[in-house]
Amino acid sequence: MRRLEYFAPKKEQENPLFHIYQTVSFWRTLKNTLVIEFCRFFPFMAGKNWLYRKCLGMEIGAKTAFAFKVTPDLLFPEKIHVGENTVIGYHTTILTHEYLPHEYRVGEVLIGSEVLIGANVTILAGVSIGDGAVIAAGAVVSKSVPAGAFAVGNPLQIKERSK
Repeated sequence: MRRLEYFAPKKEQENPLFHIYQTVSFWRTLKNTLVIEFCRFFPFMAGKNWLYRKCLGMEIGAKTAFAFKVTPDLLFPEKIHVGENTVIGYHTTILTHEYLPHEYRVGEVLIGSEVLIGANVTILAGVSIGDGAVIAAGAVVSKSVPAGAFAVGNPLQIKERSK
């Protein structure tokens, strides 16, 4: 189950993405874009985490690593919360919003501690990933994943991890 807030545009005939700067200011979006694009290539984990915390308002636990080319949400990065000692793999995308033709939705993404997220994963708005979970490379996290679980594929399949 995803936890999302739903918003309808002021003019029902027009999609809300067309009027994006009525939702989030242009200057904030530009700042977020510049910080995120810089951090996608910045090789120092501690510096990258500091920029995400100070410039974007993300909550990131100690010793968490965002790999090369990870892309946090551009519009609402402050809704991303990551626990300690988590690894977020190469080219992962973490979304906290989604725009549809007649509405848009926003939801927090909660990623626990000791989580492993493989390469090329897409995490959708409003999901939680519990402590110690493993997300396989290429998965689309479209629903919450319990602690200690193994999640794979699209559509997402959640399996118990063998010990």
